[in-house]
Amino acid sequence: MASTVPPAAPETPSSPPPASATGTGIADPAPLGLGAFATTTFVLSCFNADLINAGLAGVVLPLALAFGGLAQLLAGMWEFRNRNTFGATAFTSYGAFWLSYALLARYVAPTLPLATAHQATGLYLLVWAIFTVYMTVAALRVNGAVLGVFVALSVTFILLAAGEFAQSADVAKAGGWVGLITAVIAWYASFAVVTNATWKRSVVPTWPLS
Repeated sequence: MASTVPPAAPETPSSPPPASATGTGIADPAPLGLGAFATTTFVLSCFNADLINAGLAGVVLPLALAFGGLAQLLAGMWEFRNRNTFGATAFTSYGAFWLSYALLARYVAPTLPLATAHQATGLYLLVWAIFTVYMTVAALRVNGAVLGVFVALSVTFILLAAGEFAQSADVAKAGGWVGLITAVIAWYASFAVVTNATWKRSVVPTWPLS
C-alpha cells in the first residue's frame, strides 16, 4: 500500500431525501450527515489523490471517528425516527464505514503482512463498492443531488478497490480524484438541504426524482 492508512472513499456517503416536515418534531438530519460525509471524504481523498504527503494521513482518523463516524451515525438514527428508510440506511452505514475505517487504519492495517495486505484492503473496499452500487439504484427515487453523490461514490470505491487489488498507484490516485468530486457534490447537497430548510422555500435546487 502507498501509506500506512488504507485508502477509502468515502458514504459516505451518504445521503437521504429531504425529510423536513415529517411530523416527528425533529429537524432534518440530512444536512448534518451529508456534511459529515463530505468533509471526511474530502480530507482522505486529498491523500488518495496524492495531493498531500502520505505521512500526514493520520489526520483523517479524528475526523473519521468524530464527524464522518459518530455524527453521521447519529444522523442515521434520527432518520430512523423520521421513518426515512433510505436516509437511515445510508447514514448509519457510512457512519459505520468511517468508524470501521479508523479502526482498520489504526489497529489492523499495521499488523497485516506487507506482501498481501493489499488484498485485505481491496476486499474491504470491494464490499463497500457493492453496497454503494445498490444504494445508487435506490437513490434514483430521491433527488438529483443525492443520486450524484452515490454515482460518484460508486466509481470512487470501484477505482480504489481495483487499485488495491492490482497494486496500481495510478488507479488508486484516480479514485482519490473522483473522491474529491464526490465530496464536493455531497457538500452541495448538504448546503441545498440546510439552506432550503432555513429559508423555508426552495432556494438551492436538488432536482427531485420521485
